Amino acid sequence: MVAEENIHFLLVTVAMQGHLNPTFRLAKRLVSKGIHVTLATNDTSLHHITENITPKPPGITLTFFSDGLSPEFNRVDDFELYIKSMRTIGSKNLSNLISKLTTPDRSFRCIIFGPFTPWVADIAAEKKIPCAMLWIQSSTTYSVFYNFLKNPNLFPSFENPEEYVNLPGLQFLQVKDLPPYILPSCPPVFFELLSDIVHAIDKVKWVLGHSFTELEEEVVNSMDFLHPIYPIGPLVSPFLLNQDETTSLNDINVDLWKAENSCIEWLDKKPNSSVIYISFGSVIEFSQKQLENLSIGLKNSNRPFLWVIKPKQKNSDEKKKPDELPDSFLVNTKANGMVVTWCDQEKVLMHKAVGCFITHCGWNSVLEAMVAGVPVIAYPGGSDQATVAKFLVDVLKIGVRLNIEDGVASSEEVERCIMQISDGPEAAEMKKRVLGLQELAKKVVAEGGSSDKNIKQFISDVIGKTF
Repeated sequence: MVAEENIHFLLVTVAMQGHLNPTFRLAKRLVSKGIHVTLATNDTSLHHITENITPKPPGITLTFFSDGLSPEFNRVDDFELYIKSMRTIGSKNLSNLISKLTTPDRSFRCIIFGPFTPWVADIAAEKKIPCAMLWIQSSTTYSVFYNFLKNPNLFPSFENPEEYVNLPGLQFLQVKDLPPYILPSCPPVFFELLSDIVHAIDKVKWVLGHSFTELEEEVVNSMDFLHPIYPIGPLVSPFLLNQDETTSLNDINVDLWKAENSCIEWLDKKPNSSVIYISFGSVIEFSQKQLENLSIGLKNSNRPFLWVIKPKQKNSDEKKKPDELPDSFLVNTKANGMVVTWCDQEKVLMHKAVGCFITHCGWNSVLEAMVAGVPVIAYPGGSDQATVAKFLVDVLKIGVRLNIEDGVASSEEVERCIMQISDGPEAAEMKKRVLGLQELAKKVVAEGGSSDKNIKQFISDVIGKTF
């Protein structure tokens, strides 16, 4: 614990579930080390966040700033305008907020920001406050992005999807596994954001990683010669890591939709390791073809399943007909499956009835599955997800990957992968490997583990003393 009183850190992130949750977990870790934390995010979800964070975060002060857009504006559908407004209007409002929050009793010793708010580095420089970036994706993705902007000559041409990428620690990647943000087909808004992120990294002293060294050791070590990343993760709920009950009860969770707790009771009635869990996270939506093929594959596998299909967002295009499951599927699988609009994913993954997870390979979901000891079926979408899928299947070997054409896996592929991960010749070894990673994750965040040491060293660097 930090002995000195009134040491305040400011954490800044966007109001998106995949960004908020790891930021809250980091805030909680800092509080456990004696740091006072203020967490600032854009106020688009002010009412939702203040109502749906359960329980209220002890030791963490929540504050909000305007991003310049109305609450009804769809920030996912018009991401370009969202990022532009955050960069111009949001940055001014955050700067004013920091000035307002700074008092004789509270001055921020450090600002930690996420990758979607790279302009915070300039605000910190203006106010002469040391700053760090919280990298919420894998260290592998961090290396790909940083090297692409700094050492583009290391990358092959993008014409042959089978060609390998010759980067330190990343020799397993092929062109087809690279994040689309660096490909020529990428929309300019994403490349501009990536460029801003990498330039911001060069302005900070520390990059804190939502991973752990032992998971991606070779790539973490390779970044020591460029801009080091200090893994402090996994930033997941304490109960996933079997930490004490008091810590677990005081955990923080942000959900964009109300969880249907009836699914836990449903799982209680299923045999151990029998249920296929399907969710594509908080942003990606299923297409009609994906829904149809997944439903047929699930039905033909004859395995119990729990499937999360998010409700249509209020501010999305009302003219667009929502994609739906076939009525016949719901009738024919009523005894064997359950479809919900949302669930508490960590509780589901920790349930003994869950045998595997069909995932879009978002990094938060992947780490939650890993720490819960659940093998995965990789169905990657955009962003870093193809890269993560490759890492899970070919490096860690804790799952299987669907063969996808034009973004869609066939029903036969879905059934094949379910059978392979449930009863295939490698099923037992995959389960054994993921359980090994589960134990490793518990060790790294415990006292004296690599992630615990990294966060302590970071705090010591900021406050100028060892604790």
